[in-house]
Amino acid sequence: MLPKTSRIVALCSAANFINAADRVLMPIAIVQMSEEFSWTLHGQGWILSSFAFGYLTSQIIGASAASKIGGKSVLTSAVFLWSLSTLLTPLVASSVYLLVLSRVLLGLGEGLGLPTIFHIFAHTVPVEERSRAFGYLVAFGSIGQTVTAVICPHLPWQVSFYSFGVLGIIWVFVWLTMYHEHTSTSEDELPLVYPKVFLLITVFLDLQAQFIGKIRIYVVTDVNNTNVRWTEFICHWPLWAIYIAHFAMNWSNYIIMQWLPTYLSRNLGANKEDISLTAVPYILNSLVGVVSGHFADSLVSHKWTVLSVRRLMTSIGLLGPGVFLLCFCAVNNLLSAVVFISISMGLCACNSAGHLSNHADVAPNHAGVTFAVSNTLATIPGILCGPVTAELVTQSHGRWFPVFVVAAFINFVGAIIYHSQSSASQVL
Repeated sequence: MLPKTSRIVALCSAANFINAADRVLMPIAIVQMSEEFSWTLHGQGWILSSFAFGYLTSQIIGASAASKIGGKSVLTSAVFLWSLSTLLTPLVASSVYLLVLSRVLLGLGEGLGLPTIFHIFAHTVPVEERSRAFGYLVAFGSIGQTVTAVICPHLPWQVSFYSFGVLGIIWVFVWLTMYHEHTSTSEDELPLVYPKVFLLITVFLDLQAQFIGKIRIYVVTDVNNTNVRWTEFICHWPLWAIYIAHFAMNWSNYIIMQWLPTYLSRNLGANKEDISLTAVPYILNSLVGVVSGHFADSLVSHKWTVLSVRRLMTSIGLLGPGVFLLCFCAVNNLLSAVVFISISMGLCACNSAGHLSNHADVAPNHAGVTFAVSNTLATIPGILCGPVTAELVTQSHGRWFPVFVVAAFINFVGAIIYHSQSSASQVL
């Protein structure tokens, strides 16, 4: 990658590190907090899901704002908001209503983040480097979850929230200093979202322009057209294939993120030290995310079509986790359970080079918005997983098997729909 591109990817990946760390603080801390404040399983479910209510409402707002006022300002505001809410959490924890409100604010801030980063990537990262850029982005998120899972079970839960809240505020100052946004391009410049073959065609047309009038201007204007009706984002099956795959991926991810520490503690007898084992799935997820990104780019460079690569990586990222979730819930040994859930999370990282990268293929000038729509729909599992999981476990007399069967089934359906309906051609 070029130094400028590497710096942008590194800064955005660092933001996602903090994003993911702040998001899993509560699922880990709630084991201690529920004992201190005597919360029921249903109460814990609503506290965990309150994050998703804020996250759901700010996705499209973030993408639209990034397109209008620029990614720098929006991402600055997003990180500051979610870091502030993290800092305030210990101060309001004694009141369930204020705690839920702080979780909603956390969701609002984090909901602005990723669509803005997708917007920035779509306008700064060349297509031949896009898979690895998204791979690093997802990997750093997993590293954030890993660090949280390793460190936080050994700390007073208040210290965990204060530490990561301060880290986010520091990132804001670094971002304001190091990232310089270019809000406009000259007439002769093309964004880096286009593949090299398009640049060659454009150069050729430029040479012919003296003979055929304004063909070059017409082509660039057509490709860079940003006047797309909102209905276009829900009227194309290739986009719905991405949305459904993202929904399926997030259903199992939210279950693991929200409930894994509680499941290991209550069903497999994990103590405070054993909860640190929840870091292992995130470690494997981060490693596989980077490797799968480079592997996908290498397949494209070796004459695989972009569509076949996206479908392959998404199939691995949905079918694999579905199978290993079923294996996970069938064992009653802590070590075996951690192994199976780690493999599931590792394979899930392949989605970063699959349907998550597909946004910039089908809508290069609107990747932030399509991701916002996708992530909004994929946040519905975050709202449902808390109360639905609690209800399923309660109705099953403490058995978690139905929870993981439903997650695996949704993954399988998502993989089938994505494989049959996806595209790598620009549809917007």
